[in-house]
Amino acid sequence: MYPDPNAGARAPHDYQAHPYRLIGGPGSPYSMKMRAIMRYRRLPFVWLQRFMVEDSEFAHVVPQMIPYLYFPDEGVIRNDSTPLIYALEKRHPERSIVPPDPADAFLAHLIEDMADEWGTKIMYHYRWFHEPDQIYYGPYLARGRHGARPREFIAKQGDAFRKRQVSRNALVGATDANRPLIEKTYRLVLDIFDRQIEHSYYMFGTRPSLADFGWYGQLQPTAHAPGGGALMRELAPAVWQWIQFVDDTSGVEGEWRDPGEPLSIAASELLTLAGALYLPLLAANARAVLDGLDMVEIDALGERFAQTPFKYQHKCWNWLLDELAEIQGEPRRRLQGILEAHGCWQILTAAL
Repeated sequence: MYPDPNAGARAPHDYQAHPYRLIGGPGSPYSMKMRAIMRYRRLPFVWLQRFMVEDSEFAHVVPQMIPYLYFPDEGVIRNDSTPLIYALEKRHPERSIVPPDPADAFLAHLIEDMADEWGTKIMYHYRWFHEPDQIYYGPYLARGRHGARPREFIAKQGDAFRKRQVSRNALVGATDANRPLIEKTYRLVLDIFDRQIEHSYYMFGTRPSLADFGWYGQLQPTAHAPGGGALMRELAPAVWQWIQFVDDTSGVEGEWRDPGEPLSIAASELLTLAGALYLPLLAANARAVLDGLDMVEIDALGERFAQTPFKYQHKCWNWLLDELAEIQGEPRRRLQGILEAHGCWQILTAAL
């Protein structure tokens, strides 16, 4: 599992007087994810856009990537959204976003992880592959980074953003060869959530989980891209509205699902997607990292996908395996049945 940043006893802290500080921006999927989580959990925090904070405040944090969360009781800044989620869970058990059932907790984490690592390819593609999206998002991110500046300055900085991000397309996997699979999965995810919203806004009951927030985080900035947003409004207008709702669910009161009930539409179909696409990619990436290969290649949903290996995705794979190994007894037997039915169990357990 994720390393525990909360080891050691701490004196009680007055979070009302000295709240968390979340540093991010509207163009960052993980910033949007964390802000929505902090709002739902009703944790006292201050939202600071990236340009409102001096670089020196978090120059020591690795990697240099928003969002940053300042822990006021420790006087430290950390980032990486999923470890932050679990750190907050240990500090604040109220209004948890992790289902209490161990099997459902694993399923929610797997779906959230797929959002973070595959959903982000969808988000990136709809920003930086098509020229109209590039033209829009360069200045958009420049304003998020620098604030109110003259138009000429934003244009120059936006062009620099655009060139840098487009140069990373191949690294992320947003290539012309991978375009059919990425665009196919975007349409598939839109359809899944569009049908889910007919019954419930959430996957694991009448309250949101980290799985819901994970996909919200990736779909929210995708909705702002000219191409991705137009496609969302055309194919799944309910998802466009769902994004606006999930942005602030501080007023939501709800219950977790009964683990004996059938899975929701979104949970079931996203797990099927994980079995067909995401877990095979993680497994192939792990082999490539361990064997020192230069390329990861898989066939999924009738398409070919190739990218360079990601060390961070190898960590994600190991975290999932560690969590699965810890689940025992009846929850594990129940979880095995679900994962087998969705094509995930054999891939996961082959590595254990």
